[in-house]
Amino acid sequence: TAAGAADIMSHTFEQYLVSEGNDVSDGFCETILKTVIKNAPICIKDPTNLEARSAMMLASSFGCCGLLAIGNMPSPWPCHAIEHALSGYYDITHGVGLAIVTPRWMRHILSEKTLERFVNYAQNVWGIEVNGKDGFAVANEAIEKTYAYFVSLGLPMTLKEVGIGSERLGEMAHHIAVNEGLENAWSPLTEKDILQILQECL
Repeated sequence: TAAGAADIMSHTFEQYLVSEGNDVSDGFCETILKTVIKNAPICIKDPTNLEARSAMMLASSFGCCGLLAIGNMPSPWPCHAIEHALSGYYDITHGVGLAIVTPRWMRHILSEKTLERFVNYAQNVWGIEVNGKDGFAVANEAIEKTYAYFVSLGLPMTLKEVGIGSERLGEMAHHIAVNEGLENAWSPLTEKDILQILQECL
């Protein structure tokens, strides 16, 4: 359930944290994220809670049907691209890998170029007050909340916790760079960028 929650959120991030959005699709994405944030802990505490489970099922269905991306700039789904290599090389649970990768990717791509979208995420999903605050401080607070939320679900948050060391990170980074088209991402990722993100996941 926790890994599934991380996967739903990642599907949503991949369509929300893009160069250009719109009010409707952004609103869909923010609602999906808030739905998961609210209901995943309920499902974990009480797996028989049908209201919470139905909310998660709907969020899962909407998260990957194309609805959330309508009118938004397309994305090569960088977190999924990186995680697919992790679970392909090491056979770890997909949602666990995404939980580990996502906050590190967020930190890595945070810049003047991406700041506005992260501030929107902070304000509209986590309810972080933005008035009078430095934008980077707000964005980093939202990234920390994302990380802490995954921790609260009981998910491992380092590669070492799931038995992955540094031995094949370079090989994976090369594979991802060659095959996944991340040079076309909102914040383009080179092989060096990908390797750095993986190293930060250790």
